[in-house]
Parts: sequence; structure tokens; C-alpha cells
Amino acid sequence: MSKQDRRDVAVEGSKAFTGIRLAAAPSYAAGLPAVKVALDHAMKEMGLARSVATLSKLNQVEGIDCPGCAWPDPKKRSSLGEFCENGVKAIAEEATTQRVTPKFFEEHSVIEMSRWTDYQIGKSGRLTHPMILRPGSIHYEPIEWREAFELIARQLHDLDDPNEAVFYTSGRSSNEAAFLYGLFIRAYGTNNMPDCSNMCHESSGAALGETLGIGKGSVTLEDFEDAEVVMVIGQNPGTNHPRMLSALQKCKERGGKVISINPLEEAGLVRFKNPQELSGVLKGTALTDVHLQVKINQDVALLKLIMKGLATLENQHGGVFDWDFIRAKTQGVEEVLSDLDRYSEEELLALSGVSKQKLDEVIVLLAQKKRIIICWAMGLTQHKNGVDNIKECVNLLLLKGSIGIIGGGTCPVRGHSNVQGDRTVGIMHHVSPKLNASIEKAFGFQPPNKEGLDTVHAIKAMHEGKAKVFVALGGNFLSAASDTHYTAEALQRCEMTVSISTKLNRTHLVTGKTALILPTLGRTEKDHKNGENRYVTVENSMGRVHQSHGRLDPASDQLMSEPEIIAQLASAYFKKDSPVDWQQFGTDYGLIREKIAEVFSGFEDYSQRSGQSGFDLPNHARQGDFSKMPEGRARFSVCGLPRHELDEEEFLLMTIRSHDQFNTTIYGLDDRYRGIYNERRVVLIHESDAKKLGLQKLDKVDLVSCYDGVERRAEDFLIVPYNIPQGNLAAYFPETNVLIPHDQYADKSHTPISKSVKVRIEKK
Repeated sequence: MSKQDRRDVAVEGSKAFTGIRLAAAPSYAAGLPAVKVALDHAMKEMGLARSVATLSKLNQVEGIDCPGCAWPDPKKRSSLGEFCENGVKAIAEEATTQRVTPKFFEEHSVIEMSRWTDYQIGKSGRLTHPMILRPGSIHYEPIEWREAFELIARQLHDLDDPNEAVFYTSGRSSNEAAFLYGLFIRAYGTNNMPDCSNMCHESSGAALGETLGIGKGSVTLEDFEDAEVVMVIGQNPGTNHPRMLSALQKCKERGGKVISINPLEEAGLVRFKNPQELSGVLKGTALTDVHLQVKINQDVALLKLIMKGLATLENQHGGVFDWDFIRAKTQGVEEVLSDLDRYSEEELLALSGVSKQKLDEVIVLLAQKKRIIICWAMGLTQHKNGVDNIKECVNLLLLKGSIGIIGGGTCPVRGHSNVQGDRTVGIMHHVSPKLNASIEKAFGFQPPNKEGLDTVHAIKAMHEGKAKVFVALGGNFLSAASDTHYTAEALQRCEMTVSISTKLNRTHLVTGKTALILPTLGRTEKDHKNGENRYVTVENSMGRVHQSHGRLDPASDQLMSEPEIIAQLASAYFKKDSPVDWQQFGTDYGLIREKIAEVFSGFEDYSQRSGQSGFDLPNHARQGDFSKMPEGRARFSVCGLPRHELDEEEFLLMTIRSHDQFNTTIYGLDDRYRGIYNERRVVLIHESDAKKLGLQKLDKVDLVSCYDGVERRAEDFLIVPYNIPQGNLAAYFPETNVLIPHDQYADKSHTPISKSVKVRIEKK
């Protein structure tokens, strides 16, 4: 193929339809069908021997920590397999026998590959060699590791200011890699550390930090067995965190109740058939006691309705609110109760769209209970008012005295396997004087004091030419970020883009003038150095730190571990002009853990304590201790209602995952739990809304958003009538990320508004 201008690269890939088939959605999740699908994926990607070697050790003590979601492992592990269907898919993707070799890049240009779907790109296989895409070329070619590091180091030295570089982190990275990465970035001289949390749970951290003094959830896995009520809001655990269903099952078996709040009634919250139990396979467990089908982003209105109802019962009978807890440990309750009086029940019911009868059931249930857990995910965080959504959840828990007790508390359910750990060990764009002082004491250099760039502002800086080098530790940045075309232009305006990756993805194809791919070990692979099998550590969604040990031979003898890559890059940049001995950290992870323990509290005897089931990090909210908060109290918050101001022809769209994907990784083309097969370019719409627009099932349409006069278009989608609130739509990401404006994001957290995008539908 002759050379072409790399501007010919396809930002979104193929839009061709793949042959849709629709069926009735199942009435339960998991069971034998999930076992069959999981084993099919494993055998297809790994074969029998590799499947046995990985799955027998997956999520076991001193085994492989699943690179999928961050749901915690139980202390007592199942001998039948401590994993779920999508965990098997995640492992199969990483442990696949398919390889992307230098010959592969000879045969396929970036222009050609960019026209593939994300599914096709991902199925190409594991990267085997460091590769470079030189200026003007459309083919990657091999590069020696040493040359790659020297090239990156020279580019970083050539910048006029360290703040012209951006260093992104994915939640797949280990604590050791993330800490070393953050240390190098600060030693280099910038706090430009956007990470995947900026795009998902940043709203959770901001809200919890302001109200409870810690940006993490307060519950443990064991709390689910003691909970009287679990509220699951803005979340689809059957697809995104399937092992959570086992925790809900245990709650139900102990007499607990489950309330689900979501615009879609998901199969995983209707009934769960636990494949590890005979009774589960045959009958299953009905999980949701009450489902409230709230309209998109009207959770604040709904929570206000619930609290108004509880306040009425409190005024009538007393005993509903925990006044001893409120008076002793909180501030601001009077303002919140006064704010509730500003709204009428009729107004809030109309906004939320829920059934009055079901609402009353929930109010009566919560009035009688104290041990309440509220779980949430991106259905709450990815809105303009994402922070307020979480604060309103905290308000309800504080009124009930449900924080700092066994069986009650906050539970943000993180997506990526170590996104919480990355933040714990220092990946953040904010400046912490305490952290800076600890780093200076431990390493002998002064970290920068200027606030860095988060994800949306890093993209803006690259687009404006203010940031010229982009380095990604994992992830598929282009497909994960909002405003796909704008983000692509931002990357293409960089002098250099660098990806530390296990598999080929779209970010490798839409690049800066020079692009490098640095292939790294996956979570499943042995990390062997100087006669020693090394391990890494991660932090799960509930703050427990534990080990992960690779078990498979690496996909190539050219792979380096993430800590090694970071250490080699730092050595190439600093040479001997640094108080830090970078090389030793790339060799001995135990030394990294010693330094983590020196810099951060709670990591004492890190290596020793991380074995077996690991250890819990300090969490004062879990203990009901708010003494470090202003005035020593947890804080109630007055939250306003969202105002979307839709035009008559506009809908509110939320982006969602299919059952055959994890984040931007597409495992297959089926969304089994919604009855959609062999197609991703679909839009779910209420039947009456489709009829009003003169649309029939499977009509072809475009989705169009318009903010500040800028029109964005997602082309070629198929209409699928579905049980979704009127005025609302749902469609898969990353295909619809093109519709999300880069400059529309949550107040305070700057999380993109991926779950509440104003769009109109145009029939083709």
C-alpha cells in the first residue's frame, strides 16, 4: 500500500450493520447459559490447557486478580471457581493465543485498521514487540526497547515546560506501577495525571470527600450479609459486576430487601441463578423487591420524594430518623429538611416518572430499617449534577444513621480492577501538600505545586497545542473519552503519543506525529526476573489490598512489566541526575512497596500483609468517625434539581454497555440480557416515542446532539422499541461517545455527561 496522509484515518471505524437478531430478554441472569458462554469464550481464545491454568487460579488466594471489575473477593473462596461470565471473558481477552507481531503491522496499515470496528481491532490479539509509527508513515515498524526509551526521553527534554506533557493512567495498572509512574511524573515536573476515574467515578470521590471526608465507600463485602436493605441505583450489576449478584443473594437469604432504581429493568436484578448451587441453577433467587423505573437523571427528584415521605412519617410517629446519630455526628440537617418543603410531591413525581404505589412501598420499607447500603455506578456519576446525585444518597443514609454501622453505608461500585488503588497511591492531578511533603522526605526532591490537568482539560490542552506529548499507562483513551472527533484531533496535534498496552486498540491508530506502542505483561502472565517470580498488588472496590500472581508464560519474550517500563523510561530521562535509583525499582517490587508504606499511612508491613486475603486500608467513615471533617461532623448537602430544558424534538440519551463488553473492550456482538444479538449500532426507545416519530422497529436513523451551536452526529443506528421511560433513549458506548461534548461535564468532578446527553433522532 502506498503512503497516504494519516489524516485519512477513520476515527470511529466501520458503521456497517452486522445482521441484527432480536429476541425476548431473559427473566434471569447467570445460570447454565452464562457458564456455557463463558467456557465458549475461554476455549475459543485460550484453548483447554490455558483455560484450566488461568480459571483455576482466578481470584483465588495468591492467584490472578481478575483484570475486569473491582468487586471484592470473599474471604472464603469457592472451589468451583471464584469468577463470573464477564471475568472469564476479560481473562480470555488477555490470555488469547492470537498475536499482533511485526509482520501483522507490515500487512496492515493504520489506515486499514482504523476502518475496522473496535471489536475487530481488539480481536487481533496480544502485542508482542515495541513498535514505532514514524512521521509520515502509515505502518508501524519494530524498535528496540533502548531506542524507544531514548526517543521518548529526548522528546520530553525538548518540551519548553514539563506541563506540555500529559500522563494518563488506566485502572488496570497495579499499585506498584501506578506509584512508580506518579513518582516519575512528579520528578519530571508536572501534575498532569488524568486517569480513567476522571471519566467515571470522580463524582463519587468529590461527593464523598466533601460529605464524609473520604472519597471511598464505607462498606465491606461482609456488610451485605447483615444489610436490611440494599439500594442499587444507576447500575447494572448483572453485566458490569456479576459477582455482586452473589452478595445480593446472601442479603436476601438473610431476610434483606433489594430496591433497584434505574431507567431500565435489568435481568440481573430480577432473578439470579447462581451456577455454583444446584438450587440456584434450577430455581434461582428473585433479587429485586421493588423496582423504581426512574427517568434518566431524575435520581435527585426521586431521593427527595423518598426523604419527604420519610419526613412525613417521622413527624407523624417518630422513630424514622436517627436523631442521636444526626445530633452527635452531622451538620446541616435543618437546611436539608427545610429544602424538602420547597418541592411538592406532585412536581417530584412528574419529574421522576415513578409509580406512586411503588414509591410508597419503598418509603414504608426504609422507615422501618436502619442497616441500609446504597450502591451506585455511572448511572449517577456521569451527569452535570453527578456530584449532587451522590450527595443526595449520603443525605438519605445520614438521616437514617446508616453510615459507620455494620450492614450499612456507601458503596460506589468501581469498574476497572485497580482504579481505586491508582488514586490511593498517588495518581491524581490535584496537589496534596501532605503527599508532596512525604515524597520529598522519602525521595529527596520537591514535587510540583501547580495543579495538573484532568482528562477533559488534558484533551483541551492537546487540542489547543498547549500539550504536545501524551503517554498512556494502559487504556484505550480515544474510545473511552467523550467527543470522539475532538479527542482524535487533540491526539493528532501531539508531537508524540505513547501507549503502554497489552492489546491493539483504536488509540494506537489515531496518533501524534510519532507514535510508540510499548507492549507489557498482562495480569495473567508470569513476571520473572533474576530467578524470582514477582507479584503485584491491587486495591478492590471496598479498600482491601491484596496480591496478584501471574501464572501463564508471557505472550512474547519481548514484553516488559509496567514497573520495568516506567523505571527504564525514568532512567533514560534522568540518566544519573536524580536522587532516585529508578533501576532498582524496576527490578525489586518489594522496594516499591516499602516506599509506598513510607509515603502513605495504612501500608505498614505492606508485602507481608498483602498475602492471603490481604488487608483493609484505614477508613474513618466505616468506623463512623468524622473528626477530621470541618467541625468534626459529616455534612448534609442541599442539592438542586437538574434542569435539562429539552426542546420538543429532543430526547435524553444515556450511553450503556452491552453484556458482551467491559468498558471499551468488546468481547462480542450480543447483548443477551436485553435480547439483542449480533449488532451494536442500536438505539433503545419507548414504543410510543417511536410511533410519535413515525419510526418502525429496525428503521435506520442518525442521532444528533447540538450544544452551543455545534452539531455532533452518530450515524446509522437501528431503532429497537424497549421498556424505557418516555423521552429517554439508550445506546452503547463507545459508538455514541461522538455525541458527548468535550466541554459538558459534572460540576466539581469534571466527569463527562455520558448518561444525560440531549439528542434528536433523524430518520435516514
